[in-house]
Amino acid sequence: MSSLVLASRTVQVQSNIYLCIDEHGTKEYKNTGDTKGCKKVNLPPLALNAPVVPSAGDSSSNKPRPATPPDFPKVDGETQKAHDSDHHQILQNELKLEQQKLTTQEKVYNNGAPERQGNERNYAKYQDRVILMQEELTRTQKDIEALKRGAVELEVIR
Repeated sequence: MSSLVLASRTVQVQSNIYLCIDEHGTKEYKNTGDTKGCKKVNLPPLALNAPVVPSAGDSSSNKPRPATPPDFPKVDGETQKAHDSDHHQILQNELKLEQQKLTTQEKVYNNGAPERQGNERNYAKYQDRVILMQEELTRTQKDIEALKRGAVELEVIR
């Protein structure tokens, strides 16, 4: 009976909300109306349902749950080591490819002064391409860092 009472209990939440408009016409909602141009907004009270708390006599909450279900498939140690080894090799291959990609990108980027292409007579187009190249370089560097972290984590697991 007590759990039914808890489940049906609601909590009324009420707070003052103010809409403030500054001299530029920017609207901002605040919980205090002490600024010039603020008006109180009348909102209906918000009702929140209280969380259901199991009673002390509930025996199902006292039993610890197993980490995995009993019918969950198991993998023997040798198979797992083989999977980890394959995963490590894939990470190393990806890392090597990303490092080659970074080397190529750095060569083309030429320390922020890549060669202009024929369609880049307009300096703004050239600058846009330089910015995109810098973003690609940064992304490739982050990919390399992530691959290195993944390889280290896999080494720790092994």
